[in-house]
Amino acid sequence: MYRNMEQFVVDVKNLSEKLLHRETSSDLDEVIETLFKAISTLDGAAKLQDSQSLETLYSKLTSNGDCAADINTPKGDIEKDLLRVLSYQAESFLKGNIKRQFHAYSDVKKCFFVFLKSQSYDTGKMNVKYSPGSEMQAKVLRLLAKVYLEWDCQKYLEKALHAVSLANKEHMQLSGLYLKISILVKSHSPDDAVKSGLSELLNSEVPLEVCLNIVKLLVEENREALAFDFLKRVCQHFESSPDLGSALLMHIELLLQRDKELLAKQKIEDAITGHYTGKQLAPQTLSSLHLLLWDRASKNFEAKNYSEALQWYNYSLSFYRAGELDQNLAKLQRNRASCFLHLQQLEKAKEAIEAAARVDPTNIFTQFNIYKIAVLENNAEKAAVALREIGALAQNPVTSEERLLVTENAAANLLSLAAQIALETELLTQTLEHIQLCKEICTTIKASGTSSKDKTDTLLLLYEFEVRAKLNDPKLESVFESVLELDHMETKLLEIMAVLAMEPPAHFPVLCKKALRIALSLHRKQPQVDFTRCSNCLHSLIQLTLPSGVSEVQPCVLEEVWGYYEEALSIIATAPEDFPELEILWLLTRAWNMGIQLYSLAHYPEAERWCGLGMSFLKHLGSLQDSYQTQMVGLYSEVLDRLDKAKKNLIIEE
Repeated sequence: MYRNMEQFVVDVKNLSEKLLHRETSSDLDEVIETLFKAISTLDGAAKLQDSQSLETLYSKLTSNGDCAADINTPKGDIEKDLLRVLSYQAESFLKGNIKRQFHAYSDVKKCFFVFLKSQSYDTGKMNVKYSPGSEMQAKVLRLLAKVYLEWDCQKYLEKALHAVSLANKEHMQLSGLYLKISILVKSHSPDDAVKSGLSELLNSEVPLEVCLNIVKLLVEENREALAFDFLKRVCQHFESSPDLGSALLMHIELLLQRDKELLAKQKIEDAITGHYTGKQLAPQTLSSLHLLLWDRASKNFEAKNYSEALQWYNYSLSFYRAGELDQNLAKLQRNRASCFLHLQQLEKAKEAIEAAARVDPTNIFTQFNIYKIAVLENNAEKAAVALREIGALAQNPVTSEERLLVTENAAANLLSLAAQIALETELLTQTLEHIQLCKEICTTIKASGTSSKDKTDTLLLLYEFEVRAKLNDPKLESVFESVLELDHMETKLLEIMAVLAMEPPAHFPVLCKKALRIALSLHRKQPQVDFTRCSNCLHSLIQLTLPSGVSEVQPCVLEEVWGYYEEALSIIATAPEDFPELEILWLLTRAWNMGIQLYSLAHYPEAERWCGLGMSFLKHLGSLQDSYQTQMVGLYSEVLDRLDKAKKNLIIEE
């Protein structure tokens, strides 16, 4: 027989390590069976009657040995070595990547923990000498309950509850009370059982934070009714606590998450009332509530629910006392002003922005809103002053606010928006002055270094082009030339300018066609040609140039249109399937109609030429070809016959 248990355990450990490293591919049950049989053959060790039982192994290891020597062997060391034996198993299975065996081993390990912890508790109860004290006993029992919870909460519910109840009886701790609720909730226990546990929790005078964590647990486990009911009880229980605001904040968050806005608003209004009647929220709680309210307002603003957004901002404003100076208050007033402007409540917007200016007059966004309101009021002098302020402030770093800006250069973008606002109010002469001022400011900003990706210059030129086009300004051509000199000129810009050149009251067909021709040329040079945009350019060019009446049928005009048609045929030939079919049909129809019009004017050679041009598009039609071919061929034959007769009659008359 071994002189002491320590040597015996060392032999067990060494044997298990050798065995497992040799048989990692074996089934887990076979490895454990072999291990236990090998242990039973050790010299001096008692035969194991039940080789599949960890309890048997444990009892043999703790009973076989010299009692006198065992006194010198701490029980914890034996347990530690036993756990190490099982750890070797886990390591071996992991190295072999045997997933199924590892899961099976996990169950064995949990079983061992259950046995070990229960034995530890029982030993302490039976022999005071080995007892570590009630606090440690409670800890052991909580660990045991956790193992049951993680192993199979449904199957071992009663054992888990029994263990945690004993722990709470031995030594009451918050962790034990929380664990009991966790077991009840995660095992899907009836509401009455959970409510009983919650009542026990409240009666134990636990801190508010623990109660709120319980509420979160209930919500996570889909026990919402219990969560709201318990939260209500918590608010009543901690009514006089200075930290009650955190419970109120959680209640509001939960209500909003579940789209119970009316109830949430009622809670917010209660909080506002309490804020001025001796129940002020803690600074951190109030800050979190402001963020919650602003987030709600922002989402409504983005959804264009401006009245609703304003209400949420007003809730936030209600927590500020009169005369309070806070940078966030200035931002809040700017947000309210934006809502009022969208609701066309100019006076209220003006009041809000004046309040923002009292708190933060040197903020570029405050000045931008002052400018915006001044333009809407037709106050040119005030708008110019605000614009100069923006220019001065723009030379300092500016951070984007309220998701208003998306470019890197926020200040320059504000200047572009300023010009756009003036343009939208159709204060055209004033807009030109503002655009000129914006250009000067942008030049100053660029001198200090700005992003190469900034498109402020382009936007300002576009605004100037639109204004001068509407004013029929002779400098329009020079603005267009400035656009052509840009380093990164986009075809989209040229297409927009073409539209603006013909948008009433503007009428500049020559400039429009020039922009379209350049845009078409740029499109065709792209690595991947956008055939839809090419067809749009050609459509507009032909539409603008084709004669609409008899007096406009001039040879030079017809030749210009013919050139556009030839370019269209050239583009279609490169990718007939990519060119829009309806545009091909439109080209066919307009060319054919032009031929018929020339025929009616007795321009027979030209008529034949244009009808033939129309027929050349027929072969490029896809699904529409069959429905048009018979009709068009018949008409074309008829036209050719009439042309021949007309030519003969003309010769006879001569």
